[in-house]
Amino acid sequence: MAVLFDYFAASSDAEAALAVHRPGGPGQPAESAPAKRTGIFSRRQRVDDHGHQPTFQTVADTGIDPVVKGGTLEELLTGRPYAEIAQDARSGHALAVRHDGERLVLTLTDGLVDALAKATRERLGAIAVPWSGTEEFMGAGDPEQLESLLLDLSALARDARARGGSVYCWVSV
Repeated sequence: MAVLFDYFAASSDAEAALAVHRPGGPGQPAESAPAKRTGIFSRRQRVDDHGHQPTFQTVADTGIDPVVKGGTLEELLTGRPYAEIAQDARSGHALAVRHDGERLVLTLTDGLVDALAKATRERLGAIAVPWSGTEEFMGAGDPEQLESLLLDLSALARDARARGGSVYCWVSV
């Protein structure tokens, strides 16, 4: 069974929580409500039950869980001890849960989002090597692939912060 981890930008926790209604991920449209009969002749219309929300800016299919691998990344980027990161109220806090936990929207710590937003390309390249060697990757971490992923996540975090928002993780089991 594969677990999907998509990272996305949203302007608030409330907006981010709506992504749980997107079975294909935050970069895909929300589930639609059943067709409703409206108007004088009871014509059927497709109505999105989430106000026609646009898709979220997303880095999809990362394979990176926000708590363990994300915590290790934050420790490498900031020097903040992992034990402290794990105790942060925003470390993997579930904003929304759907279908008995088959779909979730989780928060990231502000420390991780800020560190990604501020990191230079050089810093991310330098971090990719030790991050790929951590036990969480079980020897299978590819520094070049992780550097590419980090660059994408950094751009997402910069855009989110520039708009007053944050980065979140959509999880599907």
